[in-house]
Amino acid sequence: MERDDLAFAGAARQADMIRRGEVSSRELVELYLERIGRLEPELNAFRVVMAERALVDAQQADARHAAGDDRPLLGVPIAVKDTEHVGGEVTGVGTAAHGGPAERDNDFVGRLRAAGAVILGKTNLPELAILPSTEGPAFGVTRNPWDTDRTPGGSSGGSAAAVAAGLCAAATASDGGGSIRIPASNCGLVGLKPQRDRISLAPLDEHWYGLSVLGFETRTVEDTALLLDVAAARAPERL
Repeated sequence: MERDDLAFAGAARQADMIRRGEVSSRELVELYLERIGRLEPELNAFRVVMAERALVDAQQADARHAAGDDRPLLGVPIAVKDTEHVGGEVTGVGTAAHGGPAERDNDFVGRLRAAGAVILGKTNLPELAILPSTEGPAFGVTRNPWDTDRTPGGSSGGSAAAVAAGLCAAATASDGGGSIRIPASNCGLVGLKPQRDRISLAPLDEHWYGLSVLGFETRTVEDTALLLDVAAARAPERL
């Protein structure tokens, strides 16, 4: 497969290719880091790129694969919206004000890691995730890959721009009033707002009185289905 085709293959296809031994996680991470280095200066999709950490995680994923591990997202490189806690990294939420690096992953990110995903970095969003475009004084303007004079939408605009430009296989997103759906529409992606409680907000109980939920920006319906299955909160047991 050509390198550009591989970059745009999507999460489900890449997971299958890794499973079959057609590509390694390290090869995918190196491919995306090269594309990020080349395209990110114009797009500004990422708030931070975790290059060294991603390469180490990719090597570990490849070792797990060689040992027979078959996790659903093993070795697949994704990006995380900068509203989610990633252990050891600042959670900026579009502002320069923060409480320092997060002590641990939140539940959402933890489920993705447990499924084998490799995190490439954290994506941009508008201040406090409240605008339908992605720009602000702290981290600048994020551009739409289809036309850099236009916005990718918001608030999950960095995630959508990264997926649309082939900078990651998929990216996390969140939606209270269109923040998954608007960027998906602007960038030609799949953006489903899941039902309430489909994905745990832990350590939060709820956000925006239950209007805000977690989800993904992806290239295909198959990718979204796979990621939702991995991240979905289990229903409470009934007595």
